[in-house]
Parts: sequence; structure tokens; C-alpha cells
Amino acid sequence: MPTSDVAQLQKNLISAMKANGDLHDRAVEAAFMAVPRHAFLPEISLEQAYANQSILLKRQSDGSVISTISQPSMIAQMLEQLALRRGLNVLEIGTATGYNAALLTHIVGEGRVTSVEMEADLIERAERNLQRIQMRGAVSIVQGDGAAGYAPRASYDRIISTANVYDIPPAWERQLKPSGVLVTPIWLEALQVSAAFRFEPGGTLYSDHNLPCWFVHLRGADAMPDLSERVGSTSLELTSSQIERIDGGALQSFMSDWSEINYFDRPLTWSMLFAGFIPYMTIHLPLENTMAFYTAPEDIAPYGVSGTGFALIAQGSACFIPLDGRGAAHCFGASDAFLTVQKMLTDWIAAGQPTIDRLRLRLHPRGALTSVSQGRLFPRKNHDLHAWLEPT
Repeated sequence: MPTSDVAQLQKNLISAMKANGDLHDRAVEAAFMAVPRHAFLPEISLEQAYANQSILLKRQSDGSVISTISQPSMIAQMLEQLALRRGLNVLEIGTATGYNAALLTHIVGEGRVTSVEMEADLIERAERNLQRIQMRGAVSIVQGDGAAGYAPRASYDRIISTANVYDIPPAWERQLKPSGVLVTPIWLEALQVSAAFRFEPGGTLYSDHNLPCWFVHLRGADAMPDLSERVGSTSLELTSSQIERIDGGALQSFMSDWSEINYFDRPLTWSMLFAGFIPYMTIHLPLENTMAFYTAPEDIAPYGVSGTGFALIAQGSACFIPLDGRGAAHCFGASDAFLTVQKMLTDWIAAGQPTIDRLRLRLHPRGALTSVSQGRLFPRKNHDLHAWLEPT
């Protein structure tokens, strides 16, 4: 395809991201125009390379995904969260194709970009891709455990992770400058958000800019714990930070007895769920309930549940809310779970439908807090994660 046609595809992608409110920064826009995304995805068509979608790169032997190239709109938003400028020293966790590192390099100019990747074959691929656009010498790629960062080139002005974490690894805190910014996906109850953490006086990490996202999990020394449980022997899988509270066998038992489709008093669109209602539920859900993210194969649909969505598990009842259900819910057992979600929806609307832009996160040293006056405290390995919605 002629260079002019590639440029048009780049412009179309940028225009779409700007129209959707995902791209504002001129330096980030210039990087998207200067770095050809198709050079990092030579095995797919140009139209696919410039589509606003993520691309699978590698699976483990068990079929689980360990690497992707992220959706361009998500990349743009995270680059803006970093607040980049020329001359900065940046650490990236997760090299993948090298595309994100190339964008970082274009923005920081004479600064430095170091990228850590665990998979040797992905490093080789990234090096070829960077060589293809004559940027190989501008990025230092290191093979290793991303949780350890890379001490020889610290301290860093910015650290960005393209893998979801359960807690911030201590090495990242040590290697980040006091004035630095750390952008990473982090797990809440059954939801990931891309957080932009900065140090506060006293050493806590605080983020007031959090975006819904979905990334592969960090592996290595500070890997995500196993938060998944299958419902009995079926292919319906639940993921939750309180997964130990879910008895898959018991759940299977009452899900096999009785089920029906119920509807909430208003449609729940994908944007409503992620942009506001799910974060609200995460923070305000009564403690006797458990919230989970679910996945099930479309072609099998155990108990009639398929695709992806959120579930609320109560004693003797469950409510599964598909992301594209438009207000429908698969209900099992008693009606308690459905009624709880409906009450949460009513409360969210009464509160003015607060959106995720009011979500605040603060990481305290583990055990420093025993309670909070607003929001919820999530205990993690090294920190206690305090999440709340800032009042209007």
C-alpha cells in the first residue's frame, strides 16, 4: 500500500480516538502519526493494524493469554496519564511488540526508554520491529521479571506497566523518583483500572485519574494470585479478589435447580457498567455479597450464561449481568442477588450516577489503616488499597 494510504489510515485512527475523547495531547498524537503501527504487526493486514482493537500475540500452553498489543485508544489514554515530556527517563514493564516503547521514545526524545520483557521470543520480535523503523538503538530492552523493574537505569521519572497488578511491587516504588508518575492497571474487586499514581507527603501513592481497562496479568515474583474459580466442572469461570468465598460446587448445585431471566428497571449498557455503576458497586456493595467477573464460551453457554459480564453471588442466589445484556440478568436460586443489584442501581442513580472520573485510589503501607470513613479498604500483599468515590 502506498505511504499516502498508510498515512490516511493513521489519520483516520487518530480522528476516531479524538472524536471519542480518548486522545487530547498533541505530543501523543504526533507519536501516533510518526510511529507506523503496521511495522509492529507485519503478519496482519493494514486495515487490522490500524483498527482500534487489541491484537493477541502469545498464549501459554494452557491457552491463557500472556501478551497482546493494546487497543490504540487505551495506549493513548495511558500515555496521557503519564504526562510525558522530552528528556524524561522512562521504564516500561512489558515490551510485547515494541510499539509502546517506540511511542514513548518519540515523545521523550533525548530522554531514555528502558523496557523489561520476560519472554525471549517477544524480545527478538520487538528488536526486529524497532530495527524495521530504525529505532532499535533508541530503546534498551532487558529480559527479566518486570516486578523487579530495572535498577541499573533508575531513578525513573515515569514507570508504565502494560500488565495488570494486584499490588504495586516494592521495586517500582524504590525506582520511581519522588516527583515521578507510575501508570499501571490494578485490580479492584472484579474490575481493572489504569491508575496514575504519584507520591504524596508521607510516602503513600495516590491516583485521581483512573480508567476502566483490561490487561493480561503480571507474572513473576509479584504475580497476580489465582483469583479464578470454575462453577463445578463447567466452563463458566469467575474471577474475584474474594474468590475464596465462592464455593463452585455449591453454586453449581443451586444454579442447576432454578433459573430465570430478569430485567432491571432500566437498561444497563456497557458504558454505564464500566464508566460508573461497576465502580460504584465495587465500593458500596454490602460485605456479605461477593462480586465477580465472569467468562463463558459462547458456543457452550453453561446454564445459559455466555460471553463476559459481572456476577453478584449471595447466600443461595446468584445474578449474572452480561456486558451486552441491556438490563437483562440471568438469575439463579433465590431472588436476593438480583434485588441487591437492583437496590445498588437505584442508589447509584439517586447519588447522581457518579462516574469513574470520581474514583480515587490511595495505597497505604500494609496494616497502617484498620478502617476508613468513606469507600472500601482492600488488603494486598504490601499495601492496603483504599478506593472511594469523591463527592461532587
